[in-house]
Amino acid sequence: MDLFLISLIGLVILFLLLFSGMPIGFGMALIGFCGAVYIMNAGAGFNVLGIFPYQYSASYNFAVIPLFVLMGEIAFRSGFGRDLYASVHKVLAGLPGSLAMATVGACAFFGAICGSSTATAATMASVALPEMKKFKYNMRLATGTIASGGTLGILIPPSIIFVLYGIMTEQSIGKLFMAGFLPGVLEAVLYMVTISILVKIHPDWAPPAPRTAVKERILALRNTWPVFVLFIVVVGGIYAGIFTPTEASAVGVLGAYLIMLWRRQFTRQNFIASLLSSGRTTGMIFSILIGAMIMNYWLGISELPMRAAELVGNLPLPPLAILGSILLIYIFLGCIMDSMPMILLTTPIFYPIIVKMGFDPIWFGVLVVRVVEIGLITPPIGLNVFIIRGIAQDIPTFEIFKGVMPFFLSDIVCVILLVAFPQISLFLPSLMG
Repeated sequence: MDLFLISLIGLVILFLLLFSGMPIGFGMALIGFCGAVYIMNAGAGFNVLGIFPYQYSASYNFAVIPLFVLMGEIAFRSGFGRDLYASVHKVLAGLPGSLAMATVGACAFFGAICGSSTATAATMASVALPEMKKFKYNMRLATGTIASGGTLGILIPPSIIFVLYGIMTEQSIGKLFMAGFLPGVLEAVLYMVTISILVKIHPDWAPPAPRTAVKERILALRNTWPVFVLFIVVVGGIYAGIFTPTEASAVGVLGAYLIMLWRRQFTRQNFIASLLSSGRTTGMIFSILIGAMIMNYWLGISELPMRAAELVGNLPLPPLAILGSILLIYIFLGCIMDSMPMILLTTPIFYPIIVKMGFDPIWFGVLVVRVVEIGLITPPIGLNVFIIRGIAQDIPTFEIFKGVMPFFLSDIVCVILLVAFPQISLFLPSLMG
């Protein structure tokens, strides 16, 4: 039987296994192992099972994953989310929907240190939601802002999703980090514009907050300096070539612990909780990553990605139409899958197609992460929505989903701008040489 057809059957079986409830890492490893045995022999399959888990878990370069995860966990437990939110609110006070805009700004800053969308959404929900209730904000606007703002956590560097994409495609993680910065800022601005439009249409959704004096706004920034310093040291160090991403992640962990000590949040309970949580998250990531690498080996020897790239390249369609189709597939998959397994499962298939069409891999990585973010706020998965629902249990899930719809449109506008103007993503990486 033709290897291409066998590979397609293998992918169908994989999706059936995943939808039946099998953990995705084990599902990919099983299909990869069986595929290697079928195409080559049993010895090759068992060699892959024996070598790959150690090869990737013991790799120095892969230490960036647990270290950035630990950095995010420490930041999450340092408690500076409340100070960050209060500072940004004072700076924006007086603008229409200033509390909602402050939530977006705080999400962007917190996500830059935390690197996790779910942690960003959970932190900002516990901090911002009570304030917006206090000022009688419409809960559809409030919850939609928090759920959508949380997605900035995986676009603004450092980002675990960028790390995984870089590993799978052998692209520079440092350049991917830099490529995500301006699109992240653009998305934050678009969210604020969306809030402004909504408040103009529905003034009763966001009663005006009192203005603050210029001096008070400047003083409010004092509480944000640890975040700025840590971000500049970690991301600026990568950009300037002082650190590799792995070294920067270690420096980031040290910096996050120093912030925790400075804020007097360093307790035995917080320390142990951050280690345990990062250990569980790292274990989950590596199980999926190793499974993806085993599956990637099978895809390589089956030549499915190359055949698919050749087939797509011969279609009578312009490259942008093919790119648009791939992005639509990602948006659809985001409705039914979590972001991390989606990246690891689809990148080996779509990446050769993108290279064949001559698109920049760094630019495509930003587009992928951007559309993956959309899955965090779209039904039925909508992980950020359910995190908000868990904290604000008096607000119906359907109401939160209605609240994110205007921001979903902002996401689509952002993707269109990134496709139309690739330099938004590629300008900073181009300066790195």
